[in-house]
Amino acid sequence: QVQLVESGGGLVQPGGSLRLSCTASGTIFGIRAMNWYRQAPGKGRELVAASTAHGVTDYGDSVKGRFTVSRDNAKNTAFLQMNNLKSEDTAIYYCHFNVQTTPGGNFNLYWGQGTQVTVSS
Repeated sequence: QVQLVESGGGLVQPGGSLRLSCTASGTIFGIRAMNWYRQAPGKGRELVAASTAHGVTDYGDSVKGRFTVSRDNAKNTAFLQMNNLKSEDTAIYYCHFNVQTTPGGNFNLYWGQGTQVTVSS
């Protein structure tokens, strides 16, 4: 069993910054993708940022130049640094990891519980 626990959400003014973290625990032999999604009220879940085990990153168009994803593989942790936040960034943010739980076994997808980010003056 693998659990992803997120932290770092909260209320911030437009133009402010937040840093989210997501840590996986359980029986873990490897993690490939460490990704971040978000879901605003009335909208579907959208990809915010993606990272590979080799350091390749990708971002949704709406956050390019403002958000940065990073990872600490030794700690099974991903981070999302969010700068110059806008009201339209308000959403629940979810981490999403591709995790190997047995030696040489399959990689399976796991979701964090979500953390609320609210951008308002």
